[in-house]
Amino acid sequence: MTDYKRRTKAVHGGIRRSQYGEVSEAMFLTQGFVYETAESAEARFIECGEDEFIYARYGNPTVRMFEERVAALEGAEDAFATASGMAAVNAALTAMLKAGDHVVSAKALFGSCLYILETVLTRYGVEVTFVDGTDLDAWKAAIRPDTKAVFFESVSNPTLEVIDIEAVSRLGHEVGATVIVDNVFATPTFSRSIELGADVVVYSATKHIDGQGRVLGGVILGTREFIRKVAEPYLKHTGGSMSPFSAWLLLKSLETMDLRVRAQAETALALAKGLEGNPKLDRVIYPGLPAHPNHALAMEQTGSGGTVLSVDCGSKEAAFKVLNALEIWTISNNLGDAKSIVTHPATTTHQRLTEEQRADLGITPGLIRLSAGLEDAGDLLSDLETAIAQA
Repeated sequence: MTDYKRRTKAVHGGIRRSQYGEVSEAMFLTQGFVYETAESAEARFIECGEDEFIYARYGNPTVRMFEERVAALEGAEDAFATASGMAAVNAALTAMLKAGDHVVSAKALFGSCLYILETVLTRYGVEVTFVDGTDLDAWKAAIRPDTKAVFFESVSNPTLEVIDIEAVSRLGHEVGATVIVDNVFATPTFSRSIELGADVVVYSATKHIDGQGRVLGGVILGTREFIRKVAEPYLKHTGGSMSPFSAWLLLKSLETMDLRVRAQAETALALAKGLEGNPKLDRVIYPGLPAHPNHALAMEQTGSGGTVLSVDCGSKEAAFKVLNALEIWTISNNLGDAKSIVTHPATTTHQRLTEEQRADLGITPGLIRLSAGLEDAGDLLSDLETAIAQA
């Protein structure tokens, strides 16, 4: 599939057909596999072939189709699918780190990502240094000769800071560090992370890849060496692998992902333009707007502002009034869905952080995260404007 465009890869990548020649990918709902002889079982445990499987925790034909298709889209050598996006983040970091290792991470992260770095890894003796992800001088000062890994969200959640993947990757590679990028906001549709220097890319497949609020899933992408020698041993023994049913749903979702994500990004831009300058909002944050401080970088890296924008209503009281007055928008804590979703990060996804931490990250009491869905853009904007006016 190397020579084909992304939409073609999203439909045909990784297909394995059974002897029945099915059009739609087969769902192999099995936890184990049968061997013809004891000798063949022994041989497979010594060396498992490209199209051979041992146990669903290790791999599955349906899951493998999903892994190969996402890898083709991302331009990665290989992939390992996980039970959730956070399983992917945790495995990408934990599988390669040990006590005494040093990690440098952007401080603007999803709450659960921050928990893994700030609480889980440090509990086991990993040293973590947090920096302002948009400040290259801060990265340069924090990265040491013994730094083992660099971690950041290519677009931060929920304040939508855009990090220079190429520049940070260069700094990490100067000391031999592995650069790990959480790419959920960029999506496989707009991603150029590996091309720009990332060694490992992780996605929550729950978001845009599924995009329909049905299943949890995640995926780690990188070199075959990292996936098979580092990530796979950790995941197959700790049990974070994806179920074949989830993989089948995600395979079907990949067929329409490019169409969905591009439409959502167009809607997000229309909403941002429509809300920009609204006197009842303190700020509108969207990388696709020229006023965004990282606009030029966002356009260079992905060519799009993405599917998510944030607005600041000035106070928690005003934000809650807006949320409660909306008719089309759904109050939830997911994003990248076909349904437009609104979230109040300070009291949900980032409520675990201290007030000081939220203030440092720009997560104010009045901040609302808006994930544009597939509804009519005019209807969505009208709904928002009406709710904001009432608040």
